[in-house]
Amino acid sequence: MFADRADAGRQLGQRLQHLRGPEAVVLGLPRGGVEVAAEVAAALAAPLDVIMVRKLGVPSQPELAMGAIGEGGVRIVLPETVRRAGVTPDELAAVEVRERAELQRRAQRFRGDRPHIPLAGRTAVVVDDGIATGSTARAACKVARALGAARIVLAVPVAPRGWVRGMPDAADDFIALLTPAALQAIGVWYSDFSQTTDEQVVARLRGAVTG
Repeated sequence: MFADRADAGRQLGQRLQHLRGPEAVVLGLPRGGVEVAAEVAAALAAPLDVIMVRKLGVPSQPELAMGAIGEGGVRIVLPETVRRAGVTPDELAAVEVRERAELQRRAQRFRGDRPHIPLAGRTAVVVDDGIATGSTARAACKVARALGAARIVLAVPVAPRGWVRGMPDAADDFIALLTPAALQAIGVWYSDFSQTTDEQVVARLRGAVTG
């Protein structure tokens, strides 16, 4: 159990001490992942940036991911989920258009006019508050790879047992502090899993090391 996302980030930061060095950049997935990533960045004395991705939720069950999108045109679709949920191509396209617009809005809200922290030749430490299907994490890793990261480490506080098998090509290294056999939901593993606000994300990014 983690007390909250900050506690999870501190614990994860200790687990990642071998990554300390000028080549590391910590990338948080908004919104909750940024809270975790900020503590990881502090523990590693590394710069913090946000990596923009959006889940593509099944229309009848928005919490169920059928894919994800990311900056730079990155797109991942889970065909088996789409088939099981009976989602039509038009429905999938409509969800993607809506989420792409929201991704752009949040990118402007969180980053403003600041450019990405350069990733070329560096180690991108991609951090979220947990993994369920893994589609958004995979999209985030693809974005980091497209931005030139030489090495990608996907690090989370909690993920289902066997989680790496579903995304072997997403990153070069995978780290999860907890890998329960029955994940249930990510929030189960936190005493406080209250929603992170846009304002909290902006504050975390402004208060972090950049460059």
